[in-house]
Amino acid sequence: MSTRTIVVLAVVGLAAASAAVAGLGPLDGGPAVDAARARPGPIREFVDEQGKTRLPRTYLVSMPYEGRIAPIGLEEGDRVEAGQEVARLVPEDLEIRVAEATAAVSRLDAAIREAEDTRVEEALIGQVEEFLRSVDRTVEAADEQVKAGEAVLGFADSNLRRRRALARRDAASEEDLNRAEMEQAQAAVDYRTDVLTASALRSMQAAFSLTPMIIRRYIETKQLNVSVLEREKAEAEARLEQVLLDRSRGTLTSPVDGVVLAREVSNERLLQAGATLLEIGDLTTLEVEAEVLTQEAARVEPGQPVELLGASAGGDPVPGSVRRVNPAGFTKLSSLGVEQQRVTVVVAIDPEALGRLLERGHLGVGYRVDVRILTAEKSRALLVPRPALFRGLDGRWEVFAIRGGRVERNPVAVGLMNDRWAEVRDGLAEGDLVIPAPEADLEPGMRVRPVVSAAGA
Repeated sequence: MSTRTIVVLAVVGLAAASAAVAGLGPLDGGPAVDAARARPGPIREFVDEQGKTRLPRTYLVSMPYEGRIAPIGLEEGDRVEAGQEVARLVPEDLEIRVAEATAAVSRLDAAIREAEDTRVEEALIGQVEEFLRSVDRTVEAADEQVKAGEAVLGFADSNLRRRRALARRDAASEEDLNRAEMEQAQAAVDYRTDVLTASALRSMQAAFSLTPMIIRRYIETKQLNVSVLEREKAEAEARLEQVLLDRSRGTLTSPVDGVVLAREVSNERLLQAGATLLEIGDLTTLEVEAEVLTQEAARVEPGQPVELLGASAGGDPVPGSVRRVNPAGFTKLSSLGVEQQRVTVVVAIDPEALGRLLERGHLGVGYRVDVRILTAEKSRALLVPRPALFRGLDGRWEVFAIRGGRVERNPVAVGLMNDRWAEVRDGLAEGDLVIPAPEADLEPGMRVRPVVSAAGA
């Protein structure tokens, strides 16, 4: 055997031995398969889901009461400050209502003052009482006049009888008799006049004696009217306060610093109370909500870090954190029509990153973003490609490992996983070869020729 032949055989033998030591098997030992080594490295476990930006709270500017709204000049996207006027009711309508309510209060004020003022009635009582005292004296004088008239009539009657007696004896002239009869008739008339006058004065006295009581009753009635008028005034003042409040509320202001999200009304028109005019929101409070499958949400907790990805996030990952996992789930149909149980996860965006996005105009309400929630991580773990894992008949995780150039079904205990890598806690050692994405025709015991890529090495 030549020296050259010996050298070639030695090289081939050395290569075969090296391959055997490396677990590659002989160079011609079966079909080539992709292989990857179990290697140490960091791993992060996360939940990926699509999300949508939202505001935790928006503010509606609405009609405080029925009325005419003046034209609104603000448009969607306009910035507003807290306390800034954003809409206004037609002021002329408000001023008319204020004037009417003010006039009603003033009228009732005047009526109350008039009802409380009893000076005229009190003066009239004094005058009536003075008049009654005068009437009393007049009645007394009339009574005396009646007595005097009665005495005169009695004297005239006596004189007439005497004259008649004398005339029968022809002791008195016809003229004396006639004069006596005339004097008696005049005395009788005077007496009856005095009696009637005295009676009339007593009637007048009785009538006027009731006048002070009537006036006092009138005063009492006026006092009762004061109470009624005061209640009416209180109601009128309440209406005036409401109208003044309506006038102040007729100037509608922004409750927060923010932007106009929606404008429902632009031109002047009559609107009912509660009609929405504007929707305002503070974009600095933007957050993200993602509908996560409940089996994945079981690994999500408040405070976990989040990365927001996609065009709406500006290209680079935007940091955030889980703010809340809603306690109640819901059923949702997938794009394939499959019912899924999901739960809403709310993500807070890092304020500095959010400020940068808002300055660039990359983000708004209702924008789609990709949400990646970091649920766990390790700085060092034994890793294999995630596609290398499959479920065995007993439900346990397994891999196809290559040992001695042959395929083996290898049960493994798995820890953290993501879409690229899986942590192997037990069942493999560092440097062991596994087959990522094994073909369906692979069977245990088959001889294969592994091809380890640089990425899988």
